[in-house]
Order: sequence, then C-alpha cells, then structure tokens
Amino acid sequence: MRIGELAERAGTTTRTLRYYEQLGLLPARRAGNGYRAYGEEDLRLLRQIRSLQDFGFGLEETRPFVECLQAGHPEGDSCPASLDVYRSKLTELDECIARLQEVRAQVSAQLDRARIERTAEAAPPPRCELSRGSTVGQEAG
Repeated sequence: MRIGELAERAGTTTRTLRYYEQLGLLPARRAGNGYRAYGEEDLRLLRQIRSLQDFGFGLEETRPFVECLQAGHPEGDSCPASLDVYRSKLTELDECIARLQEVRAQVSAQLDRARIERTAEAAPPPRCELSRGSTVGQEAG
C-alpha cells in the first residue's frame, strides 16, 4: 500500500509517517516506481506506536516495542527491552501519582484553612451587653 492509504488506515497523516521514517521507527521501502511501499506489518507497527502514545509513552519509548515486532515477535511487548520500558513507565507513573497526591493534600489543607477563615469572618462579632448603650449607673429615679 502507498503512504496515503497507510496513513488513512492508521488514523494519522503522511507527514507523521515520514517523521516516523526519519526516526527509524517505520521502515522506508520503495516500490519499483519510487513510491513508498508498505505492508500490513507496517500498519501493525503504527498501531503499536499509537497505542503506546495514547498511554503517554514518548516516541523513543516505543522503539523497543517496534523493534520487537520487527524481529518477528507476535507482540511488541514480548521482548525484555519492552518490559524494561513498561517498568520504567510504571515507576514514572507512581512518582507522578505521589506528586499529585501531595498537591491534592496541600490544596485540601488550603481549602480547609480558607473555610475556617471565611466562617470566622462571616460570624457576627461577639456581643457585649454593656456596649449597647447600657444605662449602668444611670438608674431612673
């Protein structure tokens, strides 16, 4: 298939495919007429790349999965290098989650503080019976 058909079937653009070729993620084969030629295995590579990117993997992180598929393995995560990338991504995600939990705790504490302050401001001032124009010492007589 030609580049336009591959792009359409993969849900991407020809520009993206050329970029992947430039990075060495997609093989650049040429037909006898000079046009780029792709097969179903290339579509499979692209689907692997897109799937990983949807999960937040960077292009370089997809390389071991692509190489694993290109080596003839049935799945891109059948190789030790791919599993290493999974482990690394999980560590990164765990760190991100921990940071987000810290930020959440700080925002929650700020919200609690703000509520307390607002409640204190909204409460009427304490009333003192003597300060309301009291007549202490001015007994009627």
